[in-house]
Amino acid sequence: MAPQRNAGAGAEAELPEYAGHYRLQERLGSGGMGVVHLARSTSGMQLAVKVVHAEFARDPEFRGRFRQEVGAARRVSGAFTAPVVDADPEAERPWMATLFIPGPTLSDHVKRNGPLEPSQLRRLMAGLAEALRDIHRVGVVHRDLKPSNVLLAEDGPKVIDFGISRPKDSELRTETGKLIGTPPFMAPEQFRRPREVGPAADIFALGSVMVHAATGRGPFDSDSPYVVAYQVVHDEPELTGVPENLAPLVLRCLAKEPEDRPMPDELMRELRSVAASYDTQAFIPAPRASASDESVEPPRAPRAEPPRPRPVRRRAKLAALGAGALGLVMVAALASVRLLGGDDPKPPDTAPRSASPAFSAWAQAPAPGKGTPQCSYGAGKVLCAQTGLVYALAPGDGRLLWRHSVDASHVSGAPTVAGGLVHPSSGPGSRLEALDPATGKARWQRKMPAYSAAVSVKGMLLLTGAGGMVTGVDAATGDTEWKRPVPGHKEPYFLTFAGDPLAYTATASADGSGTRVTAVDPATGDVRWDARLKGSLEPVGVSDGSVFLIAVDGIYGETKTVVRYTPADRTTRRVTLPLPVQQAHGSVRGSVVHLVGAGGALVAVDMDKGEQIWNQETSVTRMSSPVADGRRVYVSAPDGRLLAVDARDGRLLGQTPARLADSSEGVAAVLPEPLLADGHVYASAPDGTVFAVDARTPAAW
Repeated sequence: MAPQRNAGAGAEAELPEYAGHYRLQERLGSGGMGVVHLARSTSGMQLAVKVVHAEFARDPEFRGRFRQEVGAARRVSGAFTAPVVDADPEAERPWMATLFIPGPTLSDHVKRNGPLEPSQLRRLMAGLAEALRDIHRVGVVHRDLKPSNVLLAEDGPKVIDFGISRPKDSELRTETGKLIGTPPFMAPEQFRRPREVGPAADIFALGSVMVHAATGRGPFDSDSPYVVAYQVVHDEPELTGVPENLAPLVLRCLAKEPEDRPMPDELMRELRSVAASYDTQAFIPAPRASASDESVEPPRAPRAEPPRPRPVRRRAKLAALGAGALGLVMVAALASVRLLGGDDPKPPDTAPRSASPAFSAWAQAPAPGKGTPQCSYGAGKVLCAQTGLVYALAPGDGRLLWRHSVDASHVSGAPTVAGGLVHPSSGPGSRLEALDPATGKARWQRKMPAYSAAVSVKGMLLLTGAGGMVTGVDAATGDTEWKRPVPGHKEPYFLTFAGDPLAYTATASADGSGTRVTAVDPATGDVRWDARLKGSLEPVGVSDGSVFLIAVDGIYGETKTVVRYTPADRTTRRVTLPLPVQQAHGSVRGSVVHLVGAGGALVAVDMDKGEQIWNQETSVTRMSSPVADGRRVYVSAPDGRLLAVDARDGRLLGQTPARLADSSEGVAAVLPEPLLADGHVYASAPDGTVFAVDARTPAAW
């Protein structure tokens, strides 16, 4: 969905400044119950934030339904929906933040481009069947599946808007005489027996959506919702224009009685028989294959069900390297792992078997049920934050050293160490705090005006406030040292990188043709250097006096180019990728940039050589930022696994077990990156676990 600026009069035409601690940037769209805004998390991830209309916020019944929507969306967050990042149903204006998914709705696509091609229709139907399978598995019935609630994302269709969904264990019930749903896409039982609506109603809606995608109209069309309702209950659907090989299956979905409709698994089997070349990964680019592709025989492990079909290129095969999904969806992901390249399913590691004789792998869960811990390493401790809580763990054995409650009810990032003190990452309006790293007790506290982002670097805290004013706060004392705007940046969002003394901000022009990149001295706020570079760029790291950036192009957020800028001589080097990476984020080690993509791409680019040196296509749809130590690259998966690949060629070296949250808690949308310290790797998982493993022996994890 392309962002749309606000238009219109009245209170709703004005953007609220914040939802929780998320600064709202633009309005993406508006519905009957709320407005969806584009926003960014503290880490820079783009979000879609739904804020309910003021009149509904005063309605207790609506608040109950909104709480239910949040709960349902959290249950099903994963590969086929927009994952929930944060929410507050109890706020004065209730809101929910989900990961922003670039791409048009099916409704908009059909309006602009006309009906889908037959091959696209097969893939769409398969993707929606998979989505409904996983939605129904966690006990949720969507009840409003329609073209405007289907996003055509790069990695497959996404089902959104659970505003009238109902978990099977819901205490809310449909009121007698109240029509809930969109008539052209409602099942007969939604008109006749609304209290008894089950998963089969979503299958009926899928059939109606497919007719719309194939013809631009519905199977029951009329200007009157009452006529549509009559047709849905009594008449046969109009399928003229639906491809002959799909029409029988669509007709079965539109059966009048729920028990006569196929289940999602049956739909997927039937679709495989419709076309042998059917591919559920239609919206994912073909796998990136290296010149050294070799077949890999995976270790044997039981499977709950066959994996999703994947494209095969030459002899290389790709299987499930973990899908970021919920509950039973992850059973298949716990099976064997296959990556391109290599001859042995468990390649030997030539490093010593232990980084330290005294170290043993450990796992602790100090606050289960409070989300994925956001952790950092500092002051000789593993410092973590979860909802309303900051704590320190001993790096050697995971012992809880101290814990401290914080004002913020939501985690906005990992704690940081600056000025010798620990600083919780709190949201706007929260008080700033500095904690003693030895005891966790507050050393100073200070109330600050609302700010949209905060970072720490070289003993300073940099706070960006409304209007773009930046405040530099001494991290050791809490005193304000300076306050000024950054020229050329309306609202600077600062990035900092380990070992580098500067803070960086980048602002792209409105048309994406250029980006202004500025380096700021955190001690004074002075601009150290300022550059205007071609393209829409985002910094990903600093090494040897150069800044490394990725070019982000188009509505889908494709990265086709990696850029190195050296301010000392003002030189720029650009490397074009053989295939684009979707929604890329990454890190730098020496001259090598490691990138991960939303569709599962893991790529290494050597900027000295001026070429991509390897690439692997995994099935981990949303990985953390990669972290490298020179020999290995580490990433976290949405199911809580830590994975290590060889930095030379991307071969999988090892992985830890999955650590899933309870299905009602969902899967983290923004994954904290692994931490490297003293030969160990520290990571966290959705079930609230923080764990440590020996960095040198991933095959033994």
